[in-house]
Amino acid sequence: MPVAIHPTAIVDEGAEIGDGSRVWHWTHICAGAKIGSGCSFGQNVFVGNDVIIGNNVKVQNNVSVYDAVRLGDDVFCGPSVVFTNVYNPRSAIARKSEYRETVVGRGVSLGANCTIVCGNSIGENAFVGAGAVVNTPVPPHALMLGVPARRKGWMCSCGTQLKGTGTVRCECGNRYEISAEECRPL
Repeated sequence: MPVAIHPTAIVDEGAEIGDGSRVWHWTHICAGAKIGSGCSFGQNVFVGNDVIIGNNVKVQNNVSVYDAVRLGDDVFCGPSVVFTNVYNPRSAIARKSEYRETVVGRGVSLGANCTIVCGNSIGENAFVGAGAVVNTPVPPHALMLGVPARRKGWMCSCGTQLKGTGTVRCECGNRYEISAEECRPL
């Protein structure tokens, strides 16, 4: 399946975009970006040069994916998600050599207007609620809410919040071992 690029989008020569991906209105993808297949980039999205995006990633409107951001397969970025890449920016001081890598694991959902502070990783199938500010690493399957984001529970890979501790079965049939500190698929 070919890549679909809207006429108002800018895709710099050298960008790698996988089959079946769609690039919508007023989006800019820089030359060094590496993007998997089946991805969708909404209106007014920016993707930097040193960015790696997996397969089946959905990036909604008004998201800037800056250099040093890595998005795994099946990641969902809600409208206006914010990524940073410099921890202490100053206009008068060049800090491109200080970019901190941000790694977002497979199956993660990032809610509208959440902010991911650079240098943190988000474990697979985690869920970051709308407006949350992530400033520490996030474990797999964690439900993160608030400013700053704190873990408020655990999520199944199907997107349902899990209840209880010990061996827990989601309504979809997936099973997990849940303790105070981790959620592990069985």
